[in-house]
Amino acid sequence: MSMILRIGTGLALALAFPAAAPAQQQSAAPAPAPAPAPVQQSESDPALWVVKDADTTIYLFGTIHVLKPGLSWFDDAVRTAFDASDEVVLEMVTPDDAAMQKLILATAVNASGPSLPDKLPADKRETYVQALRGVDLPANAFDRVDPWFAATNLSLLPLMKLGYNPAEGVEMKFTAAAKAGGKPITGLETAEEQIGILDGLPEPAQIGMLLSTIDQLDETQTMIENMVGAWSAGDPDRLAAVMNEGMRDTPEVSKALLADRNARWATWIEQRMRQPGTVFVAVGAGHLAGADSVQTMLAARQIAVERIAY
Repeated sequence: MSMILRIGTGLALALAFPAAAPAQQQSAAPAPAPAPAPVQQSESDPALWVVKDADTTIYLFGTIHVLKPGLSWFDDAVRTAFDASDEVVLEMVTPDDAAMQKLILATAVNASGPSLPDKLPADKRETYVQALRGVDLPANAFDRVDPWFAATNLSLLPLMKLGYNPAEGVEMKFTAAAKAGGKPITGLETAEEQIGILDGLPEPAQIGMLLSTIDQLDETQTMIENMVGAWSAGDPDRLAAVMNEGMRDTPEVSKALLADRNARWATWIEQRMRQPGTVFVAVGAGHLAGADSVQTMLAARQIAVERIAY
């Protein structure tokens, strides 16, 4: 489950729906749902950090890509820092739907060769089929796609069934606020780069990622609730423990999705500090927690990172 929370929301959105699996035909649109009841707001105080010198300030904020309505996190110090920033930097600026679908079709689809179930260990195939049925997909939904594509879908779709929504995710709120405030938005990575990280994993590592995802499905609700709880409480140590659960089983995936990207982003911050201005950087919360965090890698470069108290 935590795999989908290590990649950008734009990619998550593109992978979130059965229509993205080319072998499937999209079903008719459901009837409009009744208007939802008002959502009661609950207080949330995620962690916020800052890196600064005489003429440059860079705020660092950890995001959750999918949330339920009702968390009042975009206020207090977070709102003050966001409003004070000249520009907003996310993991990725989402391409339009057509561009993203074209990219997925070019990278994730395998029209020939063994089907995905045939690539899995024989004793895991029925578990895989049950996982698909659990998110209302047919058994052949991902027969002609790469294992990373199936893994990301099977990470996100159960969250959506539980009421978590990419549209409520932090990046979506920041994007809307930046556009409303006329702030430029850029990405640390492109969609091509994000998909390239996953698509570039050796097939055994992709299969390991898929099997790890399937094995954790029964824990999805507990894991996401613990994750959001730790994030809301501003507890990066507890958040790291939750988000890194299961990553030990796939060290190659962990390195590609976490440590390597954190190192690149720390380098970007180091270089950006040479230019004046105020920047609000928002990346997945798991990147700002744990032993391989962006803050740790900045400290290794002799760049001080301060936690903002509020």
